[in-house]
Amino acid sequence: MEKFPLKGSREAAAEGNNYITAYQTVMKKSNGHTNGGGGGGGGASGDGDGNFRDHPLAQHSKLTTSLTAAGTDEEDMIDITPRSSPGDVIGGGSSSGYHRETATESDTERDFGQSGNHHNQRTMHQHHHHQHVPTHSAFGETMDGALSFYGSSDVQDDIPGIGQYEDFHTIDWQRDIARDRMRHRYIVKKRQDSLWDLIKGSIDAGSGWLCVLLVGIAAGCVAGMVDIGASWMSDLKHGICPPAFWFNREQCCYPAKQSVFEEGNCSTWKTWPEIFGLDRTGTGPYIVAYIWYVLWALLFAALSASLVRMFAPYACGSGIPEIKTILSGFIIRGYLGKWTLLIKSVGLMLSVSAGLTLGKEGPMVHIASCIGNILSHLFPKYGRNEAKKREILSAASAAGVSVAFGAPIGGVLFSLEEVSYYFPLKTLWRSFFCALIAAFVLRSLTPFGNEHSVLFFVEYNKPWIFFELIPFVFLGIMGGAIGTFFIKANLFWCRYRKFSKLGQYPVMEVLFVTLVTGIICYPNPFTRMNMNELIFLLVSKCSPGDVTNPLCEYKRMNITMGNSIIEVTQPGPGVYSSIWLLMLTFILKLALTIFTFGMKVPAGLFIPSLLLGAIMGRIVGIGVEQFAYSYPNIWFFTGECADSNLITPGLYAVVGAAAVLGGVTRMTVSLVVIMFELTGGVRYIVPLMAAAMASKWVGDALGRQGIYDAHIALNGYPFLDSKEEFAHTTLAADVMQPKRNETLNVITQDSMTVDDVENLLKETEHNGYPVVVSRENQYLVGFVLRRDLNLAIGNAKRLIEGISSSSIVLFTSTQPTQNLGPQPLKLKKILDMAPITVTDQTPMETVVDMFRKLGLRQTLVTHNGRLLGVITKKDVLRHVKQMDNEDPNTVLFN
Repeated sequence: MEKFPLKGSREAAAEGNNYITAYQTVMKKSNGHTNGGGGGGGGASGDGDGNFRDHPLAQHSKLTTSLTAAGTDEEDMIDITPRSSPGDVIGGGSSSGYHRETATESDTERDFGQSGNHHNQRTMHQHHHHQHVPTHSAFGETMDGALSFYGSSDVQDDIPGIGQYEDFHTIDWQRDIARDRMRHRYIVKKRQDSLWDLIKGSIDAGSGWLCVLLVGIAAGCVAGMVDIGASWMSDLKHGICPPAFWFNREQCCYPAKQSVFEEGNCSTWKTWPEIFGLDRTGTGPYIVAYIWYVLWALLFAALSASLVRMFAPYACGSGIPEIKTILSGFIIRGYLGKWTLLIKSVGLMLSVSAGLTLGKEGPMVHIASCIGNILSHLFPKYGRNEAKKREILSAASAAGVSVAFGAPIGGVLFSLEEVSYYFPLKTLWRSFFCALIAAFVLRSLTPFGNEHSVLFFVEYNKPWIFFELIPFVFLGIMGGAIGTFFIKANLFWCRYRKFSKLGQYPVMEVLFVTLVTGIICYPNPFTRMNMNELIFLLVSKCSPGDVTNPLCEYKRMNITMGNSIIEVTQPGPGVYSSIWLLMLTFILKLALTIFTFGMKVPAGLFIPSLLLGAIMGRIVGIGVEQFAYSYPNIWFFTGECADSNLITPGLYAVVGAAAVLGGVTRMTVSLVVIMFELTGGVRYIVPLMAAAMASKWVGDALGRQGIYDAHIALNGYPFLDSKEEFAHTTLAADVMQPKRNETLNVITQDSMTVDDVENLLKETEHNGYPVVVSRENQYLVGFVLRRDLNLAIGNAKRLIEGISSSSIVLFTSTQPTQNLGPQPLKLKKILDMAPITVTDQTPMETVVDMFRKLGLRQTLVTHNGRLLGVITKKDVLRHVKQMDNEDPNTVLFN
């Protein structure tokens, strides 16, 4: 549909109603905006019966093309004067093969070779080639930020900054994807011109793989440094290695193979009492060690909180709620910047070393996403297109989980299930590649100090028996309940912190929590040690000669069962005392995590959740083991325990860890994969699945949101969860702004002055304005963004002579019939002539689906072709909350 003049619109408005409706429909169909909505805004798509090419309106468009070959001033307008009966227009079908050529495409699509079947079009383009300069360079880089999608045809008229987004605003997925498709088609066409263009096209095609390769390498290196630094500073609270102070305890004592529990004969590692000339044991050395432990913790915590407050306020927390929101199409300037990356990495080492109840695994997703954002700017294809950039950020988040746990496949699934909003197949492969590279680099640095690339590698050789599914499901139920309790308690505390004076003193809060944590945790050996070490202790199996682990203090004896003699184990006093200490540890860690998560330091939730579940699982496992020992002849044990004691408490710790983490985050598939990659327990997938499903069901029954979704809602971010369903029977007319009896703020296509437009911008705060034919006949012409209007008017006043406050603002290509005043300002190039529209009778279920699946920023509501109102993403979110009996005013951003 080439060049649509809107001349004669006022005189023939009534008769042309059907023509305008057909025009909007065809424009949407040809631009990919169908109600059944699919993938993007650039290519042609439709319902597919193929009848539109022979339609009278289509024939008219071809005629218009040939008539406007000489470059008349009316080439971009639609003439709505009736030339055939309205019924002919309405009766036509739609075609996926139909090619529309607007003013936008006259400089881009035509160069892409899409018009091969229209000889007259190609001939016209060749004849006027000197008049048309593509708005994209050979690499598809938009010159000076111009949007060819909006109809700019002359590079000299391009306005810097057009097409960018303000802070705390939602991106337009359809527009950005359309821009990339046009850039890609241009490059594909240019490949045939020369060898150099072919090379540049090949480089552009491989730039995505190169970008994720660099992201994976950088993420692995940063994760290795964070792990090494955190390990060294954590051990610094207990002592130092005089021969080489940069060694942590494990490296210092490596020849002696010292355990975390045994102070033993490691002469090279010196505790702080020994540095001051005291013995290693005794009351005096204990007090000295206690004081130094708390002082180091306070120093690390103060440094972490101060760095975050002074240099990078966005570096606090885990970052995953914000990453989810950013990947859904929200702009938060600086959240993925270089300062945030630096302070998050350093602050994470400090906060983990302070002994606070937090983990470094969740923030690794934020750190990797920062790396992805920074490196994407090396490739304009991704750096200048927000929708494309999110493909790199999805791969980076997968690399973050990969380096956090040494679980590359789990990282990809975590990105797909939990974080990403838009995840095409090529992003899946790139995420897989990025996670693989990151895990390989991290393995090369070996920060975990063992032969495996994972954190808690354990290898059980005993199969699980069918009866054990009962305690596994019980662990899942408990995990869901504990997770829901934690979410509600943490949300209550975060809300109190946010709306009370406590939020004004973030550093003091961090220091107070650190002081309490240090004083409470030091006396208990389980709470004193690093959480990673404690989890490894809980999930490990007991070998016969293991004397360093108090959980393995068993009395072993042989008993006769039938004709065979089997070895059984009976808990000793160390196991019972450890159970009581573990119960106390569980209560302390749960309470401390509630108060710690949300403070102004980098803090993750994965490790505390895994620890709580591992403690619960180990205790349940010991109980099941003793039940089997006390009643070996029960029918469901018969034949199972004939050769050995099959119950493995460490396996219960793994299942319990998965259950609580699932209850907190509501992950399922990615959780199971992360857990069996984390522990090497591939044969225990069924127990992990049973616990994960039970945890998910119980958690969803007790509370709908996971911890990340709850914090998104608390912060008021505009996030539409694609996994939820909208089940209410409302219509678009119930949600649109303004309501039917209120005034709609619009811009007319050729009757408002610069002063009128500037007054409208001052008096309203809308992010965009519909452009209509006139105030009397509000037929939709297009949609223009507030930011683009401000930039265009400011640019015109600065650079174009003759533009004044009384200049007419034109969104058409025709001059006014009587232009006696100053020179008019033409802004046709910033007008989106293919906005997505719905009718006032469209069910909100359909509208919500369009916002979720197409990533819309707003949609316009019409009735019989006349504009009625606008529905923005914020309106949809508020309506959803209102229907769910929640406070709609909690949605803060646009």
